[in-house]
Amino acid sequence: MNLFNLKLANFKNYTELDVDFCGNVNCFVGNNGVGKTNLLDAIYYLSFCKSYFNPIDSQNIRNEEPFFAIHGHYSESDRGEELQHDVSCVLKRGQAKQMKWDKKVYKTFADHIGKIPLVIVSPNDQALVLGGSDMRRRFIDGVISQTNSEYLQHLLYYQKALEQRNRLLKQFYEDRCFDEEAIKVWDDQLVVHGMALFNVRKLFLEEFAPLFAYYYKWISGDKEQPRVVYQSAMNDNPDLSQLLQENHRRDSVLQYTSVGPHKDDLDFLIGDFQVKKSGSQGQQKTFLLALKLAQFEYIYKQCGKKPILLLDDVFDKLDMLRVKQLVQLVGSDRFGQVFLTDTQFGRVEEIVKGIPSVECKLWIVEEGRLNER
Repeated sequence: MNLFNLKLANFKNYTELDVDFCGNVNCFVGNNGVGKTNLLDAIYYLSFCKSYFNPIDSQNIRNEEPFFAIHGHYSESDRGEELQHDVSCVLKRGQAKQMKWDKKVYKTFADHIGKIPLVIVSPNDQALVLGGSDMRRRFIDGVISQTNSEYLQHLLYYQKALEQRNRLLKQFYEDRCFDEEAIKVWDDQLVVHGMALFNVRKLFLEEFAPLFAYYYKWISGDKEQPRVVYQSAMNDNPDLSQLLQENHRRDSVLQYTSVGPHKDDLDFLIGDFQVKKSGSQGQQKTFLLALKLAQFEYIYKQCGKKPILLLDDVFDKLDMLRVKQLVQLVGSDRFGQVFLTDTQFGRVEEIVKGIPSVECKLWIVEEGRLNER
């Protein structure tokens, strides 16, 4: 699935934009704050019905304008036939956000997830390696949800049941009582959906870990032994019903649910050392890039579609050799359409000239305007 035209109206710092892309590498170059990342975010919106950088939709409307609109024209090959699709996201102030696929409005946004696979790499993603466990769970859920709609439904139901159970625990604490029958209603819901999440996550890690190791070794020159380890209380005891029951009293004191898939984590290791605590900046960045490239490969293997790849200022702190290797890799037949941003025109121009076999379009971005070079 490739994006060949993007139209924006009142989105962030863009009053109006109409731009055509190529099917390989598209580069946006300019100073910080001119709107390069906003272009990537608009493309992200069309895949996930939300912003990657600002969860409050209304704050993505330009200044005091009454709405924003994002329209994308896509093309994909299906059994030798070229299919065209129009996708749009429109938000009017005070109204619900609306997503359309070929002019048909979605009833739920979850129905759209996975139709346009996409992987983004951003400086903000360093929190995936250095931040809390919620970032890594979000990463797992995001990857799997693009290829497994049933998993996404289990995840949504689990989150709703978890919210209700935590609300009930707070009520128990305030009332100084504990109702076994009442809590069991939500325990049963967490077990049904939590077991499904755990089983799919375990299978995912078994398939994902070798892909990650391949890309890490490619970037680092095969000098280190990286590992991704799935941490879950259910590894030792897969009976979630028993785990929840054993922690009833503890949860009533804490006023939240202390065990379950919502507490899972990933451990990132080089040898026996945690990258988060002991890894150098170079190792941490290599981990991040390898995770994202493995995400791309996993989604492609699962759904047969090459995801769109967004690279936002990823060249910082990489030497020129690594930069060229990365661009040559993502510009190869192994990958699909790529959108990248950078602050240095000379660096991007040198990269493009160094790989003439890669189709490339280059724009200079200046305060919400694009000038093609």
